[in-house]
Amino acid sequence: MAETLYFRAEELTRYATAMFLSVGMSEADAALIAGDLVKANLRGVDSHGVSRIPMYLERLRRGLVNPRPDVKVTKVAGAVAAVDGDNGMGFIASNIAMNAACDIAGEMGIGLAGVNRSTHFGMGACYALRAIERGFISMIFTNSSPAIPMWGGRTTFLGASPIAAGIPGGKHPPYVMDMAMTVIARGKIRLAAMKGDPIAEGLALDIDGNPTTDAAKAFEGVCLPFGGVKGSVLATLMDLMSGVLTGANFGGDVKSLYFDHSEPQNVGHLFFAIKPDLFLSLDDFGARMDEFYERIKVLPRAAGVDEIMMPGEPEQRREDERHRIGIPVTDNVIADLTAEGASVGIAFPDGRATPFGTA
Repeated sequence: MAETLYFRAEELTRYATAMFLSVGMSEADAALIAGDLVKANLRGVDSHGVSRIPMYLERLRRGLVNPRPDVKVTKVAGAVAAVDGDNGMGFIASNIAMNAACDIAGEMGIGLAGVNRSTHFGMGACYALRAIERGFISMIFTNSSPAIPMWGGRTTFLGASPIAAGIPGGKHPPYVMDMAMTVIARGKIRLAAMKGDPIAEGLALDIDGNPTTDAAKAFEGVCLPFGGVKGSVLATLMDLMSGVLTGANFGGDVKSLYFDHSEPQNVGHLFFAIKPDLFLSLDDFGARMDEFYERIKVLPRAAGVDEIMMPGEPEQRREDERHRIGIPVTDNVIADLTAEGASVGIAFPDGRATPFGTA
């Protein structure tokens, strides 16, 4: 069983920023990526948090990712922008693209930004939350390296290709959705493999096509799509919209973030932004969102359910909690980050054995 220490978000953010600065990134870009990684940890999405730093740094050091990309935004139609990520970290181009889509939507009512020559962009919910902060509805598509088969196939072809979306609330929490097309996010299988933990049955196959609960074998093998054929069909949509449409790699050509260091990934993303007051006033929209929220709270609950929540509400509560008690990080991740920092003279912070606020 992995041991855990607790860290303040600010400590991890400072460490992560320093690590990205060590490979030549700008202060602003290093801080952006560090903030998004720690945001994932705060929301309980530890598979997309600081544990990914060594993997990102390796790709930067190998020259597969440009530490100082010249991201270009080109208006290609009235409500559409094309974003060239210049093979930089996906966080950078995606932040620019989400803001570009919101800017266009502010003028046109709806905005779309397509990105190519990008890389893994972290937790998709970050972009939905940014759009919500600006008052916009959003949808975020991405493709990714092969992780699941086309329906009927036995080899990886489609990416886990998560979809995210956000809808501003009124006085109650907003709707925030972020999910992969696999039964479980591939990053969570990776995290289990790092800890030496098993995974549940029905999540993955090994490289020989056999069901496995061994996380390491699963990570090297095939993830299974959620909902059977439905998950495979949605992953196909993500690849066609994010890859084929944008000019990025597609159809099995996105290079593995984990195993393939032969060339840049060329991931594609698509960002939609929509003004929430297109069909009614903003006040009416907020009131209707509040009414929806209040209705779900009084629905009859299934056995064992204490409360029905809006998508994104559990993660927000986890974020609030981790701001209070600290972010738990397991010893294997601490060891990796400590070694990574030592290689460039950056100390990993000392953790606390018990949550903050306790004796």
